[in-house]
Amino acid sequence: MADAKYDVLGIGNAIFDVLVQTDEAFLGRHGMTKGGMALIDEARATAIYADMGPATEMSGGSAANTIVGIANLGARAAYVGKVRDDQIGGLYTHDIRAAGVAFETKAASGGPATGCSYILVTPDGERTMNTYLGAAQELMPDDIDAAQIAASSIIYLEGYLWDPKNAKEAFVKAATIAHGAGRQVALTLSDSFCVGRYRDEFLDLMRKGTVDLVFANEAELQSLYETSDFDAALKQLRADTKLGIVTRSEKGCVVASRDGVVAVPAFPITKLVDTTGAGDLFAAGFLFGLVRNAGHENSGRLGALAAAEVIQHIGARPQVSLKELAQKNGLPV
Repeated sequence: MADAKYDVLGIGNAIFDVLVQTDEAFLGRHGMTKGGMALIDEARATAIYADMGPATEMSGGSAANTIVGIANLGARAAYVGKVRDDQIGGLYTHDIRAAGVAFETKAASGGPATGCSYILVTPDGERTMNTYLGAAQELMPDDIDAAQIAASSIIYLEGYLWDPKNAKEAFVKAATIAHGAGRQVALTLSDSFCVGRYRDEFLDLMRKGTVDLVFANEAELQSLYETSDFDAALKQLRADTKLGIVTRSEKGCVVASRDGVVAVPAFPITKLVDTTGAGDLFAAGFLFGLVRNAGHENSGRLGALAAAEVIQHIGARPQVSLKELAQKNGLPV
């Protein structure tokens, strides 16, 4: 197999995050389901934004957060996602490149504005997302550069891509090219509501081998198999995919393969501030460990460490060098 130019290439909805700390009353007033991700139109986006207090604004998007985390750990990372050539699209492009990520997807010159997610963080650290996909829905199969995909060890795809039809085709095209080049394909289930929308299709991707690795949290796994029995769901996951990684908040994570199950504890934290990006950064640490051949347990520990860093401040991107943090904690980087 040819040497890889990139360790991990992520494909996802390029979304600009607008985060605000608020209370339960705000969620109630706007009819939001706490802890979930709802897709909204431009009119609702405008109404929510108008009612929000002072906000923190930064580039986001699930797979993009993961890819930034991977670059922060010292791996070679690339990202594919669609923005519009507007002000926010320019900020988005600058942010992701400044984080050391190769980002070459051509911005749309017309159509909807760059996507935004309005994220409400309640005092318990739980985040509730309202996402206007905007230009992210314009990601087309033509945006997939075959040479770039073939030159990446692992392709990382987000379940949210299943919402826009063209992005779904881009996802399948990328997976096909990756496998043709002997590369691995990873999928994150993204959100239990997303799983509810596409359960059969996600299971099909796993069972047909379109994806090799699956990341899920407990709620997503239970939604996937429509059971509240964690062990039963885990057993099914092991049968359906080569490698399944399930995060369980403060209980840590389990790494499930045909060979067995490895449990890895969570990393201790001082204070939970904002869970935005916890799963994204966990995936960053895990994938980094995987491309460094650190083994499943150390990969899980790297994931736990990266997740612990991101939940102790506002926003879904690391605020310190994860590489230095890992070295300090005796983890392989």
